[in-house]
Amino acid sequence: MKQDLKKVCQAAPRCGGCNMLEVPYEEQLIKKQKMVEKLLKQFGKVNPIVGMDEPMYYRHKVHAVYAYDKKKGIYHGNYEEKTHRVIRVSHCLLEDQRADAIFNSIDDLARSFKIRAYDEDSGYGLLRHVLIRIGHYTGQILVVLVLSSPILPSKNNFVKALRKLHPEITSIVINVNDKNTSMVLGDKEQVIYGRGYIEDQICGYTFRISPKSFYQVNPVQTQLLYQKAIEYAALTGRETVVDAYCGTGTIGIAASKNADRVIGVELNKDAVRDAVVNAKTNGIKNIQFYQKDAGQFLVQIAQNGERVDVLFMDPPRNGSDETFLSCVGKLAPNRIVYVSCNPETLKRDLEFLKKFKYRMVEATPYDLFPFTGHVETVCLFSKLR
Repeated sequence: MKQDLKKVCQAAPRCGGCNMLEVPYEEQLIKKQKMVEKLLKQFGKVNPIVGMDEPMYYRHKVHAVYAYDKKKGIYHGNYEEKTHRVIRVSHCLLEDQRADAIFNSIDDLARSFKIRAYDEDSGYGLLRHVLIRIGHYTGQILVVLVLSSPILPSKNNFVKALRKLHPEITSIVINVNDKNTSMVLGDKEQVIYGRGYIEDQICGYTFRISPKSFYQVNPVQTQLLYQKAIEYAALTGRETVVDAYCGTGTIGIAASKNADRVIGVELNKDAVRDAVVNAKTNGIKNIQFYQKDAGQFLVQIAQNGERVDVLFMDPPRNGSDETFLSCVGKLAPNRIVYVSCNPETLKRDLEFLKKFKYRMVEATPYDLFPFTGHVETVCLFSKLR
């Protein structure tokens, strides 16, 4: 039986953040399983989807937009689907409930401190967005105030008032975004409380999470997905491993204890900086990180005649480009473990890799995004000899 959206969430369906909210969870899993099978079953085995025991309040990276209304005053919410109209969301079924409470407190404090919401049309106002990141296992909380100017009036008093309401907050950062852009975060940051980052744990390792660092939003499912990825790699301790699109080094670090050598490559300089710190924090000595385009890096190591046994790749939603995949073909690793957030681009990339005599051994879908249409898939490719 479908749920009444108005009773479950006041912002649905205008918000568009959870377009499967009216579908019972077991039915969601069936739909996603069928979608992945339709795209990938022709290439190899597709295992049953791994769902969540508790599929609500799973997002540990949460973003809110701030706006102003004459009746409501300053308030936070999400953009209405396919628009830049801000829908008020005081309680979200997908987001960690600690974040909800902090957003609502920032609403109240902004009114009290007479902080104006930024207006995209006029360019006036100060508070554009708030980003909250929460460590699932550590409980640490990072609050990022995205402002149009580096000056927050009564900054010290604002921090003191916010921490009085939420002593669980461990760090607060001002991020300055003074450009007319749809990007949430700007280039400049100022730490106004704490260390400017939080830490969390995956697969027994500790990872630093900064405002701009890529880190999966669903830590419970991410741990299961990474365990499967490492299982697929079948490492024996003798392999050279490349972790492409490595972000903060999570997969490479988790795999390092079973490899001879791990090389991580990532274009985002903030993520690479965190990856280097993460390796040092965890005492990992057989891993190196490079801030480079992944495709160009693979070309370079192929030209140098280096051997790579296993390639981990976790590309963005649009998948990899043909330049990168051609480099993979030239490098010819024995196994590729592909982590995908878009089964359609995974299928496209798999078709391309067939030119280099790779076949899909099996794939396992994971529901990292309950109540949405998205599904994560980890897939093992092997080289035909």
